[in-house]
Parts: sequence; structure tokens; C-alpha cells
Amino acid sequence: MTTPIHIIEVTNRKTLSDFLHFPLQIYKEDPHWVCPLFAEEKKRLDQKQNPFFDHAEGKLFVAYQNNTPVGRISAQVDHLHLKIHQDNAGFFGFFECINNQDVANALLDEAGKYLASKKITKIRGPFSFSINDQSGLLIDGFDSPPFVLMPHNAPYYQKLIENYGFTKAKDLFAYSYSTQRPVPDGAKQIADYVASQPGVVVREVNKKNIGQDLKIIIDIFNEAWSKNWGFIPLTDKEIEHTAKDLSLILEPKLALIALVNGVPAAISLALPNINEAIKDLNGRLFPFGLFKLLWRIKTNKIKSARQVLLGIKKEFRKDVMGGLSVLLYVEMHKRSQLLQHWGGETSWTLEDNQKINHGIELMGGKRYKTFRIFEKDTPHLP
Repeated sequence: MTTPIHIIEVTNRKTLSDFLHFPLQIYKEDPHWVCPLFAEEKKRLDQKQNPFFDHAEGKLFVAYQNNTPVGRISAQVDHLHLKIHQDNAGFFGFFECINNQDVANALLDEAGKYLASKKITKIRGPFSFSINDQSGLLIDGFDSPPFVLMPHNAPYYQKLIENYGFTKAKDLFAYSYSTQRPVPDGAKQIADYVASQPGVVVREVNKKNIGQDLKIIIDIFNEAWSKNWGFIPLTDKEIEHTAKDLSLILEPKLALIALVNGVPAAISLALPNINEAIKDLNGRLFPFGLFKLLWRIKTNKIKSARQVLLGIKKEFRKDVMGGLSVLLYVEMHKRSQLLQHWGGETSWTLEDNQKINHGIELMGGKRYKTFRIFEKDTPHLP
């Protein structure tokens, strides 16, 4: 006899705790999983604290069998996405599940029903919560830990999602890179030439003025990525929130702004791979985890980084200034060596962004992980 499955909305401390801690059950034997910091995850899930919910709404659900958590999922509607893309798509995320198709089906049913109740006709994901957060399901590259703010999941999740009827919407790529390799001669020549042009200056982000500098970076991000699949701009409130979150871990040597005659023209942002520093904290900052984390950051114990952004404003993409991205790549390579980093990850890129992917490969990047976005129609409600 099949044990009944109950899907409960997260509405109190008990269900929130079950939602937060359930992944421990899935990954207790996985040497590569990095437990997120529970205090930070709790804030991210709080709709009163997360500015994403200024333009979105959603619910969290936990699946139970015999009063024991066996899975979790979120379902969310991003009204900013709907306004920009007009595709009537909603999203699911935070998907974790035991290896049981019935449980997965029950969770995905609940997410789909919630979205359908909001007149949404397509469900897409996983996004936790949006394309500007953790995106995609890892489908290859399970043999190494995730980098900061990147997903990691059990290999069988793909089967659970596909068996439910989801199909591929888009793949996202991650590339590994090494700072031990020399910069390709061609790239160095381009960088030197661009750097020699009158008015070209590369500066680091000022941590004392992180809010203003991060706004410069995000403004260029919002413009440079505006035509990308699924793109959603960050709002001013989200930028302010992000600045607070990054103030602890940001390394100025890895956050660069290129100016042309005093005008911000291009940006490059890599984040120290904080996962190296939190892996053994088991999600807890207190009582001693916070001191360990701060000490590891202060003493440069982190030896890798994730290249998150590299972009040029449209008006500077032509002629010589189109090489600003190469200049920033070379500068990041130098600074990573000064920090004694072994390398890191560039992620993520769209599978069909051939120009970017080819450029990363020319610089020595090796594609080593794929994350898939799935979609299907939502159910028809009676």
C-alpha cells in the first residue's frame, strides 16, 4: 500500500524549518554539496525582506509522508517578467525530493495548480526565485562542488522532472578556468592596445562606496543583457539589497569598471568562491561559524572565484573599444594571480550565445557543467 503524500504550504515556524533543513536529508552522503547558510536562506525566503517580492508573489510547499518531510518546492509569479516578456510564464524553484516519482509529481502538481490559479499558462524552472538567482537544474558535472550562488542537485532530479512531462527550454553552461595558464598572446596584444587608447582607465570598485559602484555595474548589466533570453532587470531596491549582501565578501581586485573619458563603459565582476569558506559550517554561523568565515575572508583563505559578469555598454562595442572585454579579462587574470587564486568558474552563459561561449573558450575556458531550464503547460483548473 502506497504511503499517502501530503503537500503543506509553508505558513509557520515548523513548516519553514522543514523547508530549510530538508536538503540535509538528500545530500548527507554527497561530498560535493555545500550547505547554504540557514540565516541567509531564511531571509531570502521572507517575502517581507526579499525585494524580489516587490514585483512578485509566490508560495512554498513541503511534501510529507508519515509526518516526515520528503520534498519541497516553490511556485512564483514574477509580474516584472510578465510585463517584459508577455509569455504568461510562471516559475518553480527550490526543488528537492527523495527519489520517488509520486512525491515529485505531487510537488510539481501543487506548483502548477498554484500558478494556474493565477491565470498562468506555462510553468518554467527551476529558478530560486528568478533568473537573477540560482537558475537551472544540474544535468552534468556532478563531480565537483558548486561555486558561490550556483545550484547543485542529485542526478536523479532530471528523471523526476522529465517523467512529469517537462521538456527542455534552455541550457546554461559553466566554464572552468585556470590562472596558472598564461594569457593567450592575441588577448594580451588586444588588451595592451585598448589600454593605450586616450581616456581608457580601469579601476576597482570602492568598498566604501559600494552602493554607488554596484549601481554602475548593474546599470551596465541591465543594458548589456537586455536582449538575452529570460532577462529581468534588477530594480533599485534589489541593487541596494545586493550591495548589502556583497559588502562582506566582495574583493575589489575582482570587481572592475572600465571608463572611457570618465564614462563607465564596461564591467567585470567575479565573486570570491565563498563556498570554500562555508562548506564545513553546515549552514550555521553561530556560535563560531561567523568568526571562522570572517577570518577566512580576511586572511585570503579563499583560492578561487566565480566570474559572474563581463559586459560592455552598447555604445562602446564598436571599433577599438569593443576590446574592453578583453582588457578586463586580462586585468582579472593578473589580479587573480596576485590573490594566489588557482582559477575558478565563469557562469553562467546561454547555450546559444555562441559569441560569448567561443570567446570564453579562446581564453582557455573549458565547459564542464550544464544546467537545464525546463517548461510545460500548467494544468487546466475546473
